[in-house]
Amino acid sequence: MARITLQGNPINTCGDLPKVGSVAPAFTLVDKELNDVNLSDFGGKKKILYMVPSLDTGVCALSTKKFNDWVADRDDVVVLVVSADLPFAQGRFCGAEDVDKVKTLSMMRSRNFAKDYGVLIVDGPLAGITARALLVLDTHDHVVHAELVPEIAQEPDYDAAYAKLG
Repeated sequence: MARITLQGNPINTCGDLPKVGSVAPAFTLVDKELNDVNLSDFGGKKKILYMVPSLDTGVCALSTKKFNDWVADRDDVVVLVVSADLPFAQGRFCGAEDVDKVKTLSMMRSRNFAKDYGVLIVDGPLAGITARALLVLDTHDHVVHAELVPEIAQEPDYDAAYAKLG
């Protein structure tokens, strides 16, 4: 279990992020077209897995747009933004904000992803959704960078993540 804060108030997650050097757990999430999407669908690419509470919050929206801009010129990297938002809401966000390079994925069918990745918030007002976290995976899904953002209202360390992608 990891402890983070929400506006300075402590809350807990169900576990810990996968460790650097480990293989990221397989997952099935839902895309904007209601298709099941698996980690293996992105084989051969470097990956940023960015877990956010909801795209309907300022920090989540801002950071998703930053990743979208950054990945625009990178054919070798895919950014997967995972939230508890419904795919319809994710689609509206992407349309309204001109976000077309990252892939938004929803946990609408299962919270197993959040449990397997140790980011499911288990108490406090955000119980049931994810903490803000960022993983960088190599082309073989090995974790090369892991960050659980200590305060949900903070942005992740973009530079540390980008540095691991080369």
